[in-house]
Amino acid sequence: MKRPEILIAGGDMRQLYCAARLSREFEISVLGFDRERIPDDLELDTADRAGIRSFDCAVLPVPPLNSEGNLFAPCSSSVISIAAVEELLAPDAVIYAGRVDNKLIKALPQHTIYDYLLSEEMSLKNAVPTAEGAVQLALEELPVTLNGLKVLIVGMDRIGTALAEILKGFGADITAAVHNSRGTAKARLHGIKAIPTSRLKGSYDLVFNTVPKLIFDDDMLSRFDKDTLFIDLASKPGGIDFDAALEHGIRAIWALGLPGKTAPVTSGEIIAETVSSMIWERGEAVE
Repeated sequence: MKRPEILIAGGDMRQLYCAARLSREFEISVLGFDRERIPDDLELDTADRAGIRSFDCAVLPVPPLNSEGNLFAPCSSSVISIAAVEELLAPDAVIYAGRVDNKLIKALPQHTIYDYLLSEEMSLKNAVPTAEGAVQLALEELPVTLNGLKVLIVGMDRIGTALAEILKGFGADITAAVHNSRGTAKARLHGIKAIPTSRLKGSYDLVFNTVPKLIFDDDMLSRFDKDTLFIDLASKPGGIDFDAALEHGIRAIWALGLPGKTAPVTSGEIIAETVSSMIWERGEAVE
């Protein structure tokens, strides 16, 4: 049986839980975590103790690199260069990372790199913890209960529909802002009201944006009450002009990476399951 030896390099606590989940199938070592940051019950080997110097795969975090171009490793007291990571890899090692950009591609030009955040499996599984984290954030930021609150959800994608189902359980008064008849149909399917995005205005107490496209510009924000709380769940470039929101006195929060912050165990296991599927599908693991 030939199965790849995998290096889990950098990241926050979710990467440790990713490593623990992958260790059920593969030989796993971690890099970029001070020993005291690794819970005893996870029983993970560190790369310096594994004796492996040619890992077949590496799983990098979200984002893979920090602003200085080194490995994003907030749980390490040492700076770890991406070159130090590459020294541990086999020449044909495959890299799995989240939010892959040109900086990472240029740093590892000899390796094939896959972005696990683009996986359909990842998107589906990540929707619920993202929605739960968004609702938790709203509860922390609002001085009132969600029951009876007027809530607007922009976009009826996976996260939008997950939000709708959770907020219905709280008894919120939910409206979905949609772009087309398909969005309207999905809103009706989930038992909530729908309004075209072009006609947005009104006195909503809470707005969740899930669309990675500028929707709430200066003109659109002027149609909303200053007491409205905006929570942007969209990836870059996001959907809210935060400078304009500040000028209007509107509170707006860009809540990126919520699953990792509010549910690191679940988030780590989702990454692991996604990477495992990608490895098996590509034939890198052979029974």
